[in-house]
Amino acid sequence: MKTIINENQRGLLFKNGKFVKMLSSGKHYIFGDKIIEVQEIDKALQSEYATLDMLLKNEDIRANTISVEVSDCHIALHFVNGNFKEVLTTGKYAYFTSYDVHQFTMIDVKSPEVGEEIPEYIFSKIPESLYIKVEVFQYEKARLYFNKKLVKILDAGTYYFWRTDVNVDTEYIDTRLTKMDITGQEILTRDKVSVRINFVCNYRITDYVNVATQIDNYVEQIHVVAQLALRDFIGKYRIDEILENKNQLSEYVLKHLKEKEKELFVEIVNGGVKDIILPGEIRDIMNTVLIAEKKAQANVIARREEVASTRSLLNTAKLMDENKTLYKLKELEYVERICENVGNITVNGNGDLISQLTAVLRGKYE
Repeated sequence: MKTIINENQRGLLFKNGKFVKMLSSGKHYIFGDKIIEVQEIDKALQSEYATLDMLLKNEDIRANTISVEVSDCHIALHFVNGNFKEVLTTGKYAYFTSYDVHQFTMIDVKSPEVGEEIPEYIFSKIPESLYIKVEVFQYEKARLYFNKKLVKILDAGTYYFWRTDVNVDTEYIDTRLTKMDITGQEILTRDKVSVRINFVCNYRITDYVNVATQIDNYVEQIHVVAQLALRDFIGKYRIDEILENKNQLSEYVLKHLKEKEKELFVEIVNGGVKDIILPGEIRDIMNTVLIAEKKAQANVIARREEVASTRSLLNTAKLMDENKTLYKLKELEYVERICENVGNITVNGNGDLISQLTAVLRGKYE
């Protein structure tokens, strides 16, 4: 049987199932119980008929290959002629060195952390089953946990961790200004009126570690502080006083929140009462009172304007009585206004036209 081995190949000759020697490129003839197994030199040496350890006992094989053994909790990065080719997991490998230079970087993966010597582009070329990718956006921080133990805070960026027996978890934290709505707080005023208060505040986290390790649910804690401050203020005042001093209520609650900043590991930026919602019957009563007040105000304003108008008219009459020319000018002004609403006027005679016109209009409208 003829077997041709190409330049980029090598052959393994077996006789009666036993490895005999390595064959170089060329034409080979075998007879009887001999078998030639062809190997690609750009791939790891692997035979169906013999283990790698058995093959490496041969001097020719050892002289023409480089071998590497990857132990447990390790991986090896395989570079060929300076270029990354593959990642090797636990096992033993051998590669032909006829044309290529093989290099191996051994990595201990007992810890999930990836060393700085590992270039980031490697992770786009290896199976995702070997690593965990964590992305933290510009407006975020991330708490990193190994086996539920907090390790450090991650800033914005992309991070890689080896998949090992250590469990890797992340908790993301929004560093932007955050709004909190405290809605529908049913509170009794001093005069026993039940009101609902909607309060809003803006905050941001200042200590990303302690906010998770020292207190339970910082959001709920902020909520409780605001609730207690609202109840304390509302219970001291009557409904009318509360409605008149809405700003004081906002300042009171904001002050109490500010006092708790260090304990809650947050910064309270601002806050205020959004709505004060009254019961239906109280709202109707308040609306009735408001309408009555506005009507009274309207009447006062109307009377004030009426007095002012009468006083102005009296002053005008006195001036006209004292000055005939002013009287004449005022008369002509009224004639002009009347003429704007009159269609046609016929005037006969040779007298003064203006006097006749004035006389006609007086006779018509008096």
